Amino acid sequence: MSDQEAPEQKIALTVIGLLVAIVVAAVLGLGISKARHQPSAPAATTTAAPAETGGIERIYFALGQDTLPPEAADVLARVAKAARANTASVVSVSGFHDASGDLATNQELAKRRAQQVRHALEANGVSGPQIVLNKPAQTKGDGDPAEARRVDIRVE
Repeated sequence: MSDQEAPEQKIALTVIGLLVAIVVAAVLGLGISKARHQPSAPAATTTAAPAETGGIERIYFALGQDTLPPEAADVLARVAKAARANTASVVSVSGFHDASGDLATNQELAKRRAQQVRHALEANGVSGPQIVLNKPAQTKGDGDPAEARRVDIRVE
């Protein structure tokens, strides 16, 4: 009887070995696949670089506030430098708001934010007539709420 069991045991052990090898290969393949398709961590930014926004600098404000955030200083310095270098340029300033809440209140807040940017640019040596304030605009879609609390600045 032991002669008959030996071939059956060899076959069973071979099948089990193959199944273990298949499971190990599948686990390794899944791990490699996840590693290849895992997104890298996004970089934290407070303002968008002009190249990323088509030459537009952005300043993001706190909810319900028109006070310039500390991060705005670098943006304002870059814009002022470009505007002073070309006194024939126009600095376009646009405030944004979202659709939530009272429309008139949101428009007024967006306007005050744009005016704060204007005053800061003038304080950095940009002449008043060079700065044009655009009518407050409402953001579209359901994107990042911070997008609705911004002022866009473009030197044209």
